[in-house]
Amino acid sequence: MLRLLEIEYHKLRYSRSAKILVFTYFILITFIALIASIEFNLGAINFRVADQGIFNFPYIWHFNSYIAALLKLFLAIVIVSMMSNEYSNRTLKQNLIDGLSKKEFIASKFLTVTVFSLISTLFLFIVSLILGLSFSDFTEASIIFSDMEYMIAYFVKLTGFFAFCMFLGILIKRSAFALGFLFIWWILESIVYGVLKWQIFRDSEIADNIARFFPLESMSNLIKEPFSRLSAVQTAATQLGSEFDKDYGIHWDQLLIVIFWTAIFVFLSYSLLKKRDL
Repeated sequence: MLRLLEIEYHKLRYSRSAKILVFTYFILITFIALIASIEFNLGAINFRVADQGIFNFPYIWHFNSYIAALLKLFLAIVIVSMMSNEYSNRTLKQNLIDGLSKKEFIASKFLTVTVFSLISTLFLFIVSLILGLSFSDFTEASIIFSDMEYMIAYFVKLTGFFAFCMFLGILIKRSAFALGFLFIWWILESIVYGVLKWQIFRDSEIADNIARFFPLESMSNLIKEPFSRLSAVQTAATQLGSEFDKDYGIHWDQLLIVIFWTAIFVFLSYSLLKKRDL
């Protein structure tokens, strides 16, 4: 396993674009901390974002994992480029000539995907912990380490998404077209959901239950938007005569759906590479 990771490391260390994208991703996660210093002056009303409770434990795990997941496209570009470069630079063929099997090749790519997800999760955990200890009103250990399932969901979400990108990189071979296909797939899922909801079943609950099994939708459902959880938003909604009835929790069945798709994408990547004449 270490040998496979070492091979991928040497490929990435000489890729200037990959290093720029990876560093940009982690820098942007760090910039979440800048939200804390933003202060709004609205006439007689002055407030700072950090004072609204977004960095309170345990809410911070939900908020930061959601925001960081929005930035995953930077690493997705690295994953897709990593696959397309294997064809354009002919390193895939050279690896196979040197004795690397196709199974080991896919394993090396998936290990790289997993390491990216793990490092990102650990980095987000550290940033969130520092921000929380700096700004949270609650610092009891039992509160700090509650809702840690959002870190697990973040890791599973990234791994599944990157496995999908890996498959697209092998399927299409060109990074730009692969990313374009990713966008098209997202549009197709939205169209199918709309047809299910407005034309076939005319019931949002049935459409939602079917759409939760779509690849990108299942990943999106792992970490739902956190903004409506804020007490200020809840209070405003109550004053307007409406309430948010939303389940923000992480559920095992949602995790299993994404894990299932991750396994499918890895299997399809291997099957495609096995059948393809290089």
